[in-house]
Amino acid sequence: MRDPGEALASAKAAADRIVKAKRLNAMLTPAKELRKSLDQQAKAAHPSGVLYGMPVAVKDNICTVEFTTTCGSKILEGYRSPYEATAVTKLKAAGALVSGKTNCDEFAMGSSTEHSAYGRVLHPLDKHRVPGGSSGGSAALVGAGAVPAALGSETGGSVRQPASLCGVVGIKPTYGRVSRYGLVAFGSSLDQIGVLGRSVHDAARVLSVISGRDARDATCEDRDPLRLPTVPESLQGFVIGIPKEYFPSDLDPAVRRACERAIRLLRELGAAVREVSLPHTSYAVPTYYIIAPAEASSNLARYDGARYGPRFDGQVDVRTLYRGTRGAGFGPEVRRRILVGTYVLSSGYYDAYYRKAQQMRALIAQDFRNVFDRGVDLLFTPTTPTPAFKAGERLADPVAMYLSDIFTVTANLAGLPALSLPIGRIKGLPIGGQLIGQAFLEDEMIEAAYAIERVFPAVEEA
Repeated sequence: MRDPGEALASAKAAADRIVKAKRLNAMLTPAKELRKSLDQQAKAAHPSGVLYGMPVAVKDNICTVEFTTTCGSKILEGYRSPYEATAVTKLKAAGALVSGKTNCDEFAMGSSTEHSAYGRVLHPLDKHRVPGGSSGGSAALVGAGAVPAALGSETGGSVRQPASLCGVVGIKPTYGRVSRYGLVAFGSSLDQIGVLGRSVHDAARVLSVISGRDARDATCEDRDPLRLPTVPESLQGFVIGIPKEYFPSDLDPAVRRACERAIRLLRELGAAVREVSLPHTSYAVPTYYIIAPAEASSNLARYDGARYGPRFDGQVDVRTLYRGTRGAGFGPEVRRRILVGTYVLSSGYYDAYYRKAQQMRALIAQDFRNVFDRGVDLLFTPTTPTPAFKAGERLADPVAMYLSDIFTVTANLAGLPALSLPIGRIKGLPIGGQLIGQAFLEDEMIEAAYAIERVFPAVEEA
């Protein structure tokens, strides 16, 4: 049994670090409210919990009862959920301290955390750059050392991409490994709760706690919680595939050099490395940006001023109520995606767009199955095509912004586990490498990540 004072000391230290990191605009919970809640949680935490005293921040689209859940949107400003997410309940049961709500792109729609109604999040190493998104607040807090781990959410790479840009570890589990109960829906067939951590061990430890069956989520698989592997001495026996489609000729030279060095290290660790092909990769981004907005247009229909969202004076009928609530409450990126989603689902366009996108999604998933059926255990790729880009650089070009997720959306479309970890830096900015595993074999992916992290000089310039 550990000292009960340990959690109180941890809570105070965490609150101090989070307040010190206020300049990042990564935390939405006011400092006074945060300190009070952390103190109460620390006094109630059971010393036998495996995460006893560990501060874990939570993305603001994951429901909590202690703090507001706004999804980074004005339409939910001040909203307090009457229930909490299963993942949050499991964190508390393990003794973790829920350390406030982190800033995010509105309704998790974005790749830079510039689309929050509460202001953009700053990169922890360079205030002029973005931390990635949509879980940029969680990544920035972990990257700044304010918390050892944080929950984020993934629809197309929103944990791994900011993890890569901020130089931390980000894990997306297999679809169905972690309950989505209490995660505000964006694209229901793609959404997942993921974890960001300072190290593979920190992230994996939190993932093991929040994983497992949940009767309240019909998409959650009836499986035991994830068991963590030990740190291996080598990767002897692993076969790691290098998909040629993830190394295009226009890949940033520094990212390419970092990945080539990582591949050499994989060989030195004893892994067999072979080139493989995922031929439908080039269709992943357009496929994703049809399916995800289509699901979003359906999920966000509930924000109408009647069930959720504010009502504005002077509205005389339902149509003007909806128009007033959504027009004032949703930001431009959310409105853009709702319009796209409504269009591709509309009569006359469903077959031309949405049905074809679902067919392509099946082909992308089959590409992965074909590779894994041929004896490959894991895939290694870059996480992002470039290091962190400058704030405002891609706001006027949505396509350029969407291409930030070009190497991450495939795992979401196929429902596979994936992990990003630091593999180098360019001019001080982190570069991430990605491991993609087979469904429900997160332990193999984490084992390989342990081995890489143990010997990899991640701070070296590429």
